[in-house]
Amino acid sequence: MKKTTLLSLAAVALACAASGAQAQSAGTFIARLGATQISPKVDSGDLSAPSLAGTKIDVHKDTQFTGGITYMWTDNIAIDLPIGLAFKHDVVGAGAIDGVGKLGTVKSLPITLLAQYRFFDAKSTFRPYVGAGATYARFYDTHATAALSGLTGGTPSNPTTLSMKNAGGASIQLGAAMNLGGHWTADVSVMKVFIKTTGKLSTGQTIPATLNPTAVQVGIGYAF
Repeated sequence: MKKTTLLSLAAVALACAASGAQAQSAGTFIARLGATQISPKVDSGDLSAPSLAGTKIDVHKDTQFTGGITYMWTDNIAIDLPIGLAFKHDVVGAGAIDGVGKLGTVKSLPITLLAQYRFFDAKSTFRPYVGAGATYARFYDTHATAALSGLTGGTPSNPTTLSMKNAGGASIQLGAAMNLGGHWTADVSVMKVFIKTTGKLSTGQTIPATLNPTAVQVGIGYAF
């Protein structure tokens, strides 16, 4: 359902592009609504002892409704603040425990601030852009499964719990803004975030993981 929404918004954005648009000039604010899919590209370390050698994790992607606010500092330089709901990711076994299934879930709330350079004239219909900035990810509301307890010696009366350390990192972005006519714009972007975290179990064991997610965002905006 979420994947269909993401693709539908992208199709609308591409199909509606037209000339005679509201200028994205200095002093303009653009508020947008859409959807974002975050796909971690995990490079997991090993779970600390006592554990089976090569015990690793992977983190699955998620899609949520999102939005954002863009301020045109000049005709070509913009400041962008993405806003959205928290993402919920499944944490699954990998490496020596690949195939054991879901070990838990974690919610992530990324806070990102970007500076963008938008090419072409402020009145252009199509304006590609590049961006760079920083992201701080808050990880919370983690839930472990019985599978994790089974691997780490937890019991029904004393199950193993999971937490993940908040972390920050650099972000780079490539995107395009399309004027749809009047005050309306469409926006499509791909962002790469370089971020590492550490998972910690109630047993005292830890597991480091480089997440480095890719975020694909589409949205419809209104300039004012």
